[in-house]
Parts: sequence; C-alpha cells; structure tokens
Amino acid sequence: MASSLERLLDEIRACRLCVEAPDGAPLAHQPRPVLRVSRTARLAVAGQAPGTRVHASGVPFSDPSGERLRDWMGVTAEEFYDVRRIAIIPMGFCYPGQDSNGADLPPRRECAPKWRPRLFEHLGQIELILLVGGYAQRWHLGAEATYGVTATVTNWREILERSELPRCLPLPHPSWRNNAWLERHPWFEAELVPRLRKEVRALLGARRA
Repeated sequence: MASSLERLLDEIRACRLCVEAPDGAPLAHQPRPVLRVSRTARLAVAGQAPGTRVHASGVPFSDPSGERLRDWMGVTAEEFYDVRRIAIIPMGFCYPGQDSNGADLPPRRECAPKWRPRLFEHLGQIELILLVGGYAQRWHLGAEATYGVTATVTNWREILERSELPRCLPLPHPSWRNNAWLERHPWFEAELVPRLRKEVRALLGARRA
C-alpha cells in the first residue's frame, strides 16, 4: 500500500492547477512538476522554480546553477541527488516560462499555497533548509526577509543559529546573473560557504572523498 507521502507526491505530479484553474494567465506549456523528497532526508534545498534545462530533463538543478550550488555545499552530484539524504523542494514545481527579456518568470502563485504546507507535514525529519533566493526566503522567513536577499543573507548567522527546527540558511541564487553580487560581497564565499559546507557535511555524515 502506498504511504500517505507517496500518495501526496502522486497528486503533485499530476497537478494541472496552473493550466486548468490558474491565478492569472495560465501556464503556456504542459506542467512538469519537479521535486525530490523522502522520509529520511535531513537536509532540504528550497529553490525558486525549474528553468528550461530542468523542465526538459526533469532533474532539479541540472544546469550551471546546480553546479555552483553543489560547489557551495561541498557535495558531489551523487550526494546531491541521493533523495534519501537531500530533499529538493522548489517554491514552484513547474517551469513558469520566460518574460520578454528571456528571464525566468516568478514561480507560479498557485503552487506553494496548494502543496507546500501539506508536503512539509510529512517531512518532520528535516533539520536544515537552504533558502535559495528571495522567494524561498520570504515564504519561510516571512517579514524577516522583507528587505531583500542581500539583507537576509547578510543576517545568515542569526537566522541559522536559532534552536528551533528546521533551521534555515539563506543563500543567493547560484545563477551567473549573480556574479556581480558575489564580487561585491566577498564575505559570502569567505565566511558563509565554509559554514554551509560544515552544516551539510554534519547532516550527510560521511566525509566527502
């Protein structure tokens, strides 16, 4: 018999809400929800939404942004895609399309309110959520993320060091579009990234080869 989590995942993967009952203009292509969860993963990555490559592959972070994120985390691709150890839960499960300038649109508004509370009810074992970008930060941190990604990530120590679970660690999006941000804020790679790797390694257990 399928577990309640497996049944919920079946519902999510069959979802057509953004096409059949959209909040605004309907999704311009067929939905393809992309997420990876389990009852054993203690670490979760909460990103924005799939991009074009992820929509085509069905594999989250299968693009240069994913390569940079894995480097920040200090994990191999094998570790990153081990669903028993790392959950990947974007704010929008489907690729939202692009605007007239070729930039990805925001995550669909229908997705998070419909699925996120129900999904996290099944994921009580999660100890740390990496909040990748402003959409995830505003959802999980609320008013604390009101002043933008830079202010939120700058406050990473206070956010991370709270005792309640799951703890959260805010990150900028690993897109190439943020190269200038990384250059302006060298403390991110000098101070936050080493702590990120330490936290990830503690949750994954064995030391990276």
